[in-house]
Amino acid sequence: MLDDVTIRIQKLYKHYGKTIAIQGIDLEIHLGELFGLIGPDGAGKTTAFNILGGVMEATAGTAQILGLPARDARNHAGYLTQQFSLYPDLSVDENIHYSAGLRLVPEDQLEGRRTKYLNLMQLGQFRDRLAGQLSGGMKQKLALCCALVAEPQVLLLDEPTTGVDTIARREFWDILAGLTAQGITVVVATPDLDEAERCDRVALIDNGQIQQVGSPAALKADLHLSRLVIRTLDLVKAEQVLLPLIDPDGQIADVSTLGDHLEVLVKDAQQGEAFVRERLTQHPGDSIQSAPPTLENVFIALLRRKGSIPKSIPFPRTRQFAATTSDGKNPQPAISAHHLNRVFGSFHAVVDLDLDIHYGEVYGLLGANGAGKTTAIKMLCGLLPISSGEMSLAGERGNLRSASLRQRIGYMSQKFTLYDDLSILENLHFYSGVYGIPARQQQEKIRWVLAICGLEGQEHLLTRQLPGGWKQRVAFGASVMHEPEILFLDEPTSGVDVLARQQFWQLINDFARNGTAILVTTHYMNEAEQCNRMCFMVAGRKVAEGSASEIKAMQPGKLFELQVGELQNSYDLLRGYLEPWRVSIFGDRLHVVLDHPDTELPKIKSSLQTAHLSLAGIEPIPFSLEDAFIGEVQRAGGAPL
Repeated sequence: MLDDVTIRIQKLYKHYGKTIAIQGIDLEIHLGELFGLIGPDGAGKTTAFNILGGVMEATAGTAQILGLPARDARNHAGYLTQQFSLYPDLSVDENIHYSAGLRLVPEDQLEGRRTKYLNLMQLGQFRDRLAGQLSGGMKQKLALCCALVAEPQVLLLDEPTTGVDTIARREFWDILAGLTAQGITVVVATPDLDEAERCDRVALIDNGQIQQVGSPAALKADLHLSRLVIRTLDLVKAEQVLLPLIDPDGQIADVSTLGDHLEVLVKDAQQGEAFVRERLTQHPGDSIQSAPPTLENVFIALLRRKGSIPKSIPFPRTRQFAATTSDGKNPQPAISAHHLNRVFGSFHAVVDLDLDIHYGEVYGLLGANGAGKTTAIKMLCGLLPISSGEMSLAGERGNLRSASLRQRIGYMSQKFTLYDDLSILENLHFYSGVYGIPARQQQEKIRWVLAICGLEGQEHLLTRQLPGGWKQRVAFGASVMHEPEILFLDEPTSGVDVLARQQFWQLINDFARNGTAILVTTHYMNEAEQCNRMCFMVAGRKVAEGSASEIKAMQPGKLFELQVGELQNSYDLLRGYLEPWRVSIFGDRLHVVLDHPDTELPKIKSSLQTAHLSLAGIEPIPFSLEDAFIGEVQRAGGAPL
């Protein structure tokens, strides 16, 4: 039998001076495999990609692609770096033509390949558009076209979906699954472990070393832990009771708060539930349910065992906000908008938006790119005039741009809010002054920011020298040092690793519990579970609102997981007569959303049988928030796949 190993890495090391970025990696990746490389920032992922892409030499060891040293295999590999590798002033066609020229694609084959891949990525109608005018998702699909035009046998993708919305990400991953069905080997790094669930196998990397390798299902089984989902009227008290009980050798392995519920990892589902019930004061309506662990649970549990989980560092708080009523909410909303509209010329960016966000609440504003989220935030925090409607901010209805009101608000924009040519310390001193933090408090607040970022002793680095994830942490710290009573966070965790995202949300929840009203946007649906309430926006309109649990419960139809023999052929067949958004590939299974399963399931079985495609099993599964989001958006007629 021929060796089907496409990528072989043996005893690989990479040193940067005294820093060892990669420490003796051994790894084999097979023909046609969708392989995920996941780990925290600084784990060595990008260094590994640079070596495999042939743009960096290893210090020791070997990295081979198709039996050749990686540097000699560059003509057989396509490589997408973390930064967009496009020329914004060239059109879609021109970018592809330029890439084809670099890769020596024969001129007589270029047009056929260009048309093939543009149609695959649904970019055919945008051939003349400048790359700089494309959305994030379209840019990534164009970058993939540029990599595919040389028809490589291996694709190396370093965090290709960072900043890409939920719908475009799902479409992107379905495309990757189609490419592997054609025999292309795909290696992808992602900070989103929901995405990593879609890989055939994943490698967990930390501190330059591979910790575990296997399919997502095998890694979750090897965890030997169960997940308990706890819904209670007093989340804070339950968390305070359970957090001190975390013990790698005890019954509770991890505790996390996710919006309207707690998730607890236990060694045994029955014993763990009994253990938890004994320690919690149960209220009528409280519930504890057992559920399978997630890949994120595997990752966090591994890092907790290694002692890599960052310690919680209390914020040096000097005040709390807004007395609350008996239901835990302030009688007057912190942010209120009624029939809010914003028009740019003939374009209606925000349409009749109604929002009431309370002190102590984390509210999520979710939507595809271009849905109007950032425009809404800019109006709500007074940065953009409204076209019509009414709004109030911290009780103010008049001048929402006044200096006194701005000092009560924190804002972290989608783009970094830091000055690249200033040092970290200079940026923090600048924001301390802008927000009027008393001199006696400034040093303590700045020390806190440096501590949560892990940047003590490096505060004199220029901000532009920081990786994106670290910039986001500093930007968050700068936006909250003055203890705002209202906080706007526009995609605060874009490109940030799992550990940093967990830390972000611990801090966000801490501010909310001390009375701060928080409005946040995110493209990560597992993050959105952390919000107390949320709304989905489509084309400037609110189409759904509620807690994560409420929105999932209100979904029409059911979600089914199908175990099929020929994954890609079955996927193509079902998308031929179901709406495309209803069918998606997850690892070695298909997920299908059906509004009328009693009549539609027999048709699916019959269609697969007629096409001689095997069906080993069908199982109903709960809707994820991502499923609910995509369903709501598609039914509202937005962002077609």
